[in-house]
Order: sequence, then C-alpha cells, then structure tokens
Amino acid sequence: MKTREQKQKDLEALTEQFQAASAGMLIGFNKLTVSKDQELRRQLAEAGACYTVVKNTLARKAAEGTPFAGAAEHFKGVTALALSQGDPVQLSKAISKFAKDNPDVFTFKAGVVEGRVVALRDVEALATLPPKEVMISKIMFLINAQAQRLATVISAVPRNLAVVIKQAGEQKGGESA
Repeated sequence: MKTREQKQKDLEALTEQFQAASAGMLIGFNKLTVSKDQELRRQLAEAGACYTVVKNTLARKAAEGTPFAGAAEHFKGVTALALSQGDPVQLSKAISKFAKDNPDVFTFKAGVVEGRVVALRDVEALATLPPKEVMISKIMFLINAQAQRLATVISAVPRNLAVVIKQAGEQKGGESA
C-alpha cells in the first residue's frame, strides 16, 4: 500500500502532466488483451503521446485547476489517459484508428484539446485534418500566392509599356526604310 507521501507525489506528477498536455483523451476499455494493449501503446508512442491507466479519484483531484477540469465527470469506470504535448491531430488519428479497429474493446469517454472538452465526433473530425505543419505551409502558400499575383500585375505595366515602345520603334524603322 502506498504511503501518503507517495500518493501526494503521484498526484503532483499527474497534475504536471495535465498542465503540460496540449491534448488528452480519456479512454475506457473492456476485455483488453495484452497484445491489443501493446498495439495501442505502440500507436500512441508513434503519435508522440504517453498512455497510462489512472485511478479515477486521483485523476479528478489532479484535474482541478487544469484544462482537464471540464472532463473530470468522465473519470468513471476503468479509465486510461493518452496525453500529448505536441500536435493533437496525431493523437486524434491514433485514437480514431484504434477505436475503429477495436470497437468491442475500446470506448471513448472524452477528449481535451487545448483546454476544450470534445466528443468522439470532434476527435474524428480532428483526425481527418492534416498535421499542423502542413496546414501552416498551405496557409503560407495562399498568402504568398496573392503577393506573387500582385507583384506580377504591378510589373506588367512597365513591361507592357516597354513592349509597346519597342513595337512602335520597329514600325517607325520599317516605315522609313
């Protein structure tokens, strides 16, 4: 049995994880085999997330004053946490894929993405998005495309004027010959 100090350390460690995480998913499971658990852990590790089974009372206490406070009511039954400090899209993709592949074992309770509690449909919608870096590059391309078009239009006036002057000079040279 853990001592009071060990429990306090566990509480503080979980609170720090909640505060540092940009996204987290509360997962329930039933009849989870060791192989399926290892598969889930591997997929989550590839997505840059940590996975742990928690005690509900400890998790509710740790969630107080963190972005996970809104999800505290979902800490019931067997609960596991998948927490990510990086891109929430990768975590969402891993959770959605595992949920679709294992509907009889896996239940989604709630998710927290950047301080907001989200439902499964929101996680699935988030999973369809490209990674954050790809979205930023697409936005930058769209912004840059407008600037390039503007530069092309502005440079077209002097270029067209030079072409007209050249053609006029060629016509005058042809007429005098």
